[in-house]
Amino acid sequence: MTSLIRGRIKKLSIHSRIVLITTGILIVGGTACFYLFEMNALLRDASCKTSFLASAFHSVSARTSGFNTVDIGQLTTATILILVILMFIGASPGSTGGGIKATSFDLLIFMIWTRIKGEEEVNIFNRTIPKEILSRTIAIIFASAFSVCLITSILLLLAGTAEAPLQSRHFFVEYLFETVSAFGTVGLSMGITANLNDLQKLAIILIMFAGRVGPLTLAFAWSAPKKGITYAEEQVMVG
Repeated sequence: MTSLIRGRIKKLSIHSRIVLITTGILIVGGTACFYLFEMNALLRDASCKTSFLASAFHSVSARTSGFNTVDIGQLTTATILILVILMFIGASPGSTGGGIKATSFDLLIFMIWTRIKGEEEVNIFNRTIPKEILSRTIAIIFASAFSVCLITSILLLLAGTAEAPLQSRHFFVEYLFETVSAFGTVGLSMGITANLNDLQKLAIILIMFAGRVGPLTLAFAWSAPKKGITYAEEQVMVG
């Protein structure tokens, strides 16, 4: 039986293996973090079964559907950070979920680990990932992070709050959560959506559209294809 299962696993493509393993790690890791950070807070009066189900549900929901069974605005800051990370990573390629995709996150981890070991090629399951795919991965992650930072900054600049800095500083977390949620087309909110002004709502609409289509795809669609010029190569020190 074990040999049969191993044989079927070996028949899976590299893409399928990466998706299954990364998805499993994110679900288990998200569930564990949600439970640990909320066991003495929002879930302190809940039973073990309810706490586990709520933790597992929100670990999955943050990367896909965006449903919630607890008040997101009442979660601890650590849990909010975990949800932001999960929403930014998102689902897997080919699905209706948003985010940078689980495969992009996994390839980024492999690239970092490869550079730490001093190797040139990124090898996964006895296969070498093409450099074109790695370059596209870096571009997608950078474009996504830049888009989130830009829209979050716009929300902060357009807030126009009359409150003192110490009283309004918490808006940064809420705006960041709102932006990442829109980028990942998740739908979760800390309850600030209704209080956004028209310009802020427009910014959220733009990041939602960019997150659904993809920042890199959107940039390529707006720019006309040009034939590049190749010059002589020269080494540059980085890191």
